[in-house]
Parts: sequence; C-alpha cells; structure tokens
Amino acid sequence: RSPLFTDAKITLSNGAVFATFLELCMEKITGKNNEIIKGVKKLFTSSKERKAQGLFVLEGARLVFDALNSSYEVETFLITESANEKYFDASVQMQRKSKNSYFISDTLSQKISETKNSQGVFAVCKMKNENISLKTGQKYIALDNLQDPGNLGTVIRTAEALGISSVIVGGGCDVFNPKVLRASMGSVLRLDVFECQSLAPVLQKAKSLGIKTYATSPDSSAKKINETQFPKSSLCVIGNEANGVSDEVMNICDETVTIPMLGRAESLNAHVAGAIVMWEMLR
Repeated sequence: RSPLFTDAKITLSNGAVFATFLELCMEKITGKNNEIIKGVKKLFTSSKERKAQGLFVLEGARLVFDALNSSYEVETFLITESANEKYFDASVQMQRKSKNSYFISDTLSQKISETKNSQGVFAVCKMKNENISLKTGQKYIALDNLQDPGNLGTVIRTAEALGISSVIVGGGCDVFNPKVLRASMGSVLRLDVFECQSLAPVLQKAKSLGIKTYATSPDSSAKKINETQFPKSSLCVIGNEANGVSDEVMNICDETVTIPMLGRAESLNAHVAGAIVMWEMLR
C-alpha cells in the first residue's frame, strides 16, 4: 500500500472514484515467484514456518474480515480485484488496518488457496506473545495433544458459543493451522486461546490458585460427568483422539470424570466429548 493512501486528505462522494483511487495506490502482484506469495504459501502449509515467523494466514471473506474487530495485527492484506468490488466496504477497512495491501490475480489467488474455490481474500496476521492467564472464578477447557485440526477448531468454536473463559491447547495440532481456523469459524480470533508444549505446568498453576482440575476418561469407574458439580473455578482436560488423557496429566488432575454411554460405543469423538463436557461445566 502506498503512503499516499494513508496520508491523503481528500473528500470523495462517489464510491467508484474512491475505488479507482485505491487501485492506483495498491500494487498488483501477478508473478507466482513473488516473495510475498511464496511466503504466504509457506505459512499455509508449514507449522514450523508459522512458529518461526510468528505469523499465520486467514483465508476467505468471513475469517479475514472477522480480523477487523479482533486484537490481532494484520501485516499483509491480499485481495483480487473482483473480491474488492464484492466486499468493497470491508476491503477498505482492512486496507486501513493492514500494514501492507496488495491486489493479486485470480490465478495467484487459486494457487495459494487452501480451499477448492478461492474467494480471493487473504490476510497475514501476527501471533500474540501472551502468557497463559488463569484466574479464579473462571471455567477452562484444556486439550491434551489433540491431533485433528477439525476437532480442535470445533472445540474452540463450541467453547466460545457456550461461554468457556479460555481454551488451553497442550501440544498436538497448532491453533493457526488453516483447517483449525476454518473449523473455528473465527472463534480463534475472539476467544482467548493459549498454546503450550505440556499441560502439566498449567495444571500445577491452576491447582495453586484453587482451580479444581478434572480429566476425562472412558473408564466407567470414573465419576459420571452429569453427576458432577463443577465449582466456579474449574478446568477440565479432553484427551488425544486415540490415547485419551496422558498418564502424566491424569495423575495431576484432582478428579476423573466420564461421559456415561449406552450401547457398544467405547468412546466419543473428541469435539463431541468436549461439547458435552463444556455444557455440563456451565449448566
């Protein structure tokens, strides 16, 4: 984006004229070997690259424009000319919020897209460097080495919908995986979501604050979750899809709870279990 766009003091009543002004101020990227394009593609496909750069990518009109009302900083905004016409008002706002803005061709949009049919709207955002914050009187959900991005994103979305204070992600899939972001429907941008390598120190901290900790288990000897009275200060752990909650985490938690099941099913999908647990915690 040219400094001209930011600093110009003009009054234009005609939207078409203003659109032309924006086009003059924004560089258009057409080459597939452009460093910005290659960088965006790396951020999409590599968790290691995202962590090294401290950046992640949003794709699609809903997710990208959700960032307008978030506390995340937008480093780069990319949009096709056809998408700019379709989402003009939101595009103008995003250009103002972003440090850099570019038009891209439809061909490049499809090339870097992680979806079958690209909407032509992308934003590179900066991760937050925040320590995990635990407070009494709050209810938390923690995820122990969840691997499936769809599960992770759906748990985060459900947590926001039900009113969980924060989601703590211990290992496994990273929060800024494109599939997680899509499955969360923007909840990652609005809810406090913290990442850590291990839940053990977080659980120890919670216990020191008087926050009661629970681990979920398919073991029928565990306390039934629908018979559990969760205190105002509580944290419950959902385990890995295949192995459940790790022994280390299980041993730290104050209590073990289970979701009673009928029939032959031995366990539930992680995001389904998470939804039931959070409902019971908050009812």
